[in-house]
Amino acid sequence: MFKPKLWTPGDWNALFGFGTNILVNMLVLTGLLRFVLKMPDDIVFGRILPAVGLMMCLSTFYYAYLAYQLAKKTGRSDICALPSGISVPHMFVVVFVIMLPIALKTGDPVKGWEAGLTWVFVQSFVLMLGGFVAPLIRKITPRAALLGTLAGVSIAFISMRPAEEMFITPLIGIVCFAIIVISWFGGVRYYKGIPAGLVAIAVGSLIAWGSTALGLNYGGMSSGNVVQAFSSFGFSVPLPAIGHVFSGFEFLGVILVTAIPFGIYDLVEAMDNVESAAVAGDSFPTTRVLSADGVISLIGCCMGNPFINAVYIGHPGWKAMGGRIGYSAATGVVVILLAWFGIIALMMALIPVVAISPILLYIGMLIGAQAFQETPKSHAPAIILALTPHLAAWGKLMIDNALGAAGTNAAAVGLDKLGQVGVLYHGLEVMGGGAILGGLMLGAIGVCVIDRNFMKAAGFALAAALLTFFGFMHGEAIGVAQSPVMALSYLVVAGVLAGCAKFAAVSASPAAEVEHGGHAAPA
Repeated sequence: MFKPKLWTPGDWNALFGFGTNILVNMLVLTGLLRFVLKMPDDIVFGRILPAVGLMMCLSTFYYAYLAYQLAKKTGRSDICALPSGISVPHMFVVVFVIMLPIALKTGDPVKGWEAGLTWVFVQSFVLMLGGFVAPLIRKITPRAALLGTLAGVSIAFISMRPAEEMFITPLIGIVCFAIIVISWFGGVRYYKGIPAGLVAIAVGSLIAWGSTALGLNYGGMSSGNVVQAFSSFGFSVPLPAIGHVFSGFEFLGVILVTAIPFGIYDLVEAMDNVESAAVAGDSFPTTRVLSADGVISLIGCCMGNPFINAVYIGHPGWKAMGGRIGYSAATGVVVILLAWFGIIALMMALIPVVAISPILLYIGMLIGAQAFQETPKSHAPAIILALTPHLAAWGKLMIDNALGAAGTNAAAVGLDKLGQVGVLYHGLEVMGGGAILGGLMLGAIGVCVIDRNFMKAAGFALAAALLTFFGFMHGEAIGVAQSPVMALSYLVVAGVLAGCAKFAAVSASPAAEVEHGGHAAPA
């Protein structure tokens, strides 16, 4: 009987590349928790990171096991394990859309952590159950709508803050950004294939510590922080956090608005990545992959990890590099060592946050660009439509934070006065409420109209009316008749679209016109 090798020479290459990727993600995650959410270090290093380590170890071990089983079944020695870890887009979503607003509203970052745990709890069940309905969801929901609303998050809540931080400390931020862009977009390979993210972090750290030695203090590095970080060394294992998970249920209304649509996106993304692996020659069972992501995420959140697990894109790349089975399991061991022994704390004391910011901006750029690159050109207007609710939500958040810092709020200032200076606060409030679903529905309606599929567009408009009526969209809380006029508006639109489907004479869709050599233009 064929017995697959657990380790091959190519696994070293994949371990270094994939392990560096995971390390950068963990540094970014730790920076978000400490410097954006202002989470206490005892929670970050004593509760969250150990749970993160456990979840990622379970994930990488499981996918190594799946690869071993597939290799044994097929008798092939070139099977490569699926890469996995914390979902990077969702890491930012849960921080900026769930945890940060709730932490600011309550004045307690622990409440934000609890809401994040509940968010993952809900998403875990969406993933587990969704493995059986994912093909249907993928079939009826336009890709431009899914990617468009994600692009909105990437622009407003992933890209903007890191970009601002880079321009505050440009000598580190802009230089590191150039290093990343030159490699990841420009194709430049650094010495002996060292990953660009690692080069950027090293250069940023060098500039920061050099400036500290010269008394300029770019990046806020100090030997005192390093000494303090050494005190974090120790052995911290994950502890059950069931009570914290259920404490977050008080924010369930806000959580459902984002957890369900992003759970759906996770389903589609996982299916795409499994398909990508199949094209590369390794066919893994989709339902088992999705169910595993859900179960492993559920275990992680019950131990204190507020971040969802996901199969990563890039399997063909690690396979081409020589990765097989062992690189995945070895990465899990490295993560456990980093997370359970306090090593991440030391790395954060040695690396300036602004050196990591360009990586976040790159991720935002990549997610935003994907919406246009992976969808038909004719759907671009629908993607822009899907972006707008997130821009409204971001604008409202900036206004609320600015007025809050001044000790007031929009109601106290007066919506009329704000309107006189061009700040249409109520419009931002309605448009940005439930932006994830709002962007999804507007994008889906836009795609269906562009494709001249008016009856399907009417179906999405009707769904939008129901979601709005119950507060999932264009509202701040779930309930009955939360935004009745807005719901009625969608209902009227559904009727108009249904009428167009039955009675209107329309020109060919842009796709059909291009197929026949013509050019799409307004009638």
